[in-house]
Amino acid sequence: MANNLVVTVPDLSGKLAVVTGSNSGLGFGLARRLSAAGADVVMAIRNRAKGEAAIDEIRATVPDAKLTIKPLDLSSLASVAALGEQLNADGRPVDILINNAGVMTPPSRETTDDGFELQFGSNHLGHFALTAHLLPLLRATGHARVVSLSSLAARQSGRIHFDDLQFEKSYAPMQAYGQSKLAVLMFARELDRRSHEAGWGITSNAAHPGLTKTNLQISGPSHGRAKPSVMERLYTVSWRLAPFLWQEIDEGILPALYAAVSPQAEGGGYYGPQGIYEAAGGGVAPAKVPARARDDAASRRLWDVSEQLTGVGYPG
Repeated sequence: MANNLVVTVPDLSGKLAVVTGSNSGLGFGLARRLSAAGADVVMAIRNRAKGEAAIDEIRATVPDAKLTIKPLDLSSLASVAALGEQLNADGRPVDILINNAGVMTPPSRETTDDGFELQFGSNHLGHFALTAHLLPLLRATGHARVVSLSSLAARQSGRIHFDDLQFEKSYAPMQAYGQSKLAVLMFARELDRRSHEAGWGITSNAAHPGLTKTNLQISGPSHGRAKPSVMERLYTVSWRLAPFLWQEIDEGILPALYAAVSPQAEGGGYYGPQGIYEAAGGGVAPAKVPARARDDAASRRLWDVSEQLTGVGYPG
C-alpha cells in the first residue's frame, strides 16, 4: 500500500498514558515505547505478578521507566468502575488512553461477571465503560488521545448482531470476536464524532496490528482447556513455517503508536500495517474502514445500547 506513514515518538515527559492489558503482547510493547519516551504509564491489568515481571523486563532496557500497576478486569463492570474511581480520585489528567486488552475466540461461549458474552463484554463494553469513567480526566488535558485496538477480523467476520448481541442463540467464536472488534472500531469513530461536536477536546482513533505474534491467538482458543486447541497448534505452526506472514511485537505496535502520539494522526482515523492485505510490512498506513463501521445510524444505535448495557452515561 502506498502512503506509508512515519512513526516518530515525541518527548512525552510529563504525560500520563493508561494502557489496558500491558503486561504482555501489544500492550507491553506500547508501555515500553511510551515509557522510553518519558511518559508515566499506568499498566491497567488483571494479574499483578505478571505486571511486576513486565516492569522488571521493561526496566532492563528503560531503567528510568515510570510505570504503575492498577488492577483492571474488563470482564467486570465493577472492576472498571473501581479503576475509574481510583484515577479520578488521583485527579491527574490522562493524555493517552490505549484500549488494548482483549479476549480472542474462546472455544465455547463464556460470559462476563455481568452476563455479557465474554468477547463483546470485555473487548467492547469494558472499554466503552472505562472511557466513560475516565472522560473527565481525558477532557482535562484539552488534547487527549483515545486509541482503540480493532482487528482484521472486524472486516472479515464482523457485523453487529443487534438481534443477538450476546450470541445466546448460536455461538460462533470467530463471529463473536469479529463483532467485538467491529464494535471497537465503531466506538472509536463515534467517540471522535461526539467529541468534535461537543468540544470535548479528545481525539479518538483506532488501529489494528495485522498479523502480529502475541499470546492472544494462543490463550483464547485454548481458554479453559487442559490441552492446546487445534487453532492454537495452527497458529504456532504458522509462526514457524510462514514467518513472513507475521510481525513481531515491535512492528505490530506501530499503527497504535502512530495513532497515539503522531501529530498527523487524524480523529476518526484507522491505521494498520503498511503491507499486502494490511497483514504485515513493518510500516504504518491508513487502514480500510469496513462499510459496516461507516454506518452512522448503526454506530449511534450501538452507542445507545452500550450505554444501556453498561449503565454508564456520556455527556449529552
